[in-house]
Amino acid sequence: MQIKKTAIIVNGFMHDFAAGIWLATIVTIVWLHSAHLANPSTTAVLNMLERRMFWTSVVAAVLIMATGAGRTFTYVDNWYGPDAERARRKALIVKHIVLFTAYALGYLVVWGKVFHVT
Repeated sequence: MQIKKTAIIVNGFMHDFAAGIWLATIVTIVWLHSAHLANPSTTAVLNMLERRMFWTSVVAAVLIMATGAGRTFTYVDNWYGPDAERARRKALIVKHIVLFTAYALGYLVVWGKVFHVT
């Protein structure tokens, strides 16, 4: 039973850590692109870094989805009581709608920067 609890904790940690990595990579891509526009002599190096950060963000997004699915199967029902659980579930739904929107917008913003779509 201890191994299961440890796995649940590690899964939750990985989920949150991957979300932080994803956000950091998206912000870094924007910064790198601004830097390469400001100094065109760095374009070759910064383009390579932008692409690496982009694919790192994709790996992080996949990890977020996989560990999020894992959280679904380890969810403890009525931990905080029935009323609090109803409110918590509604908040989780809203949070995930906002975050899926943020992922979509993040990729819309950086796609053209990384792959130079005009």
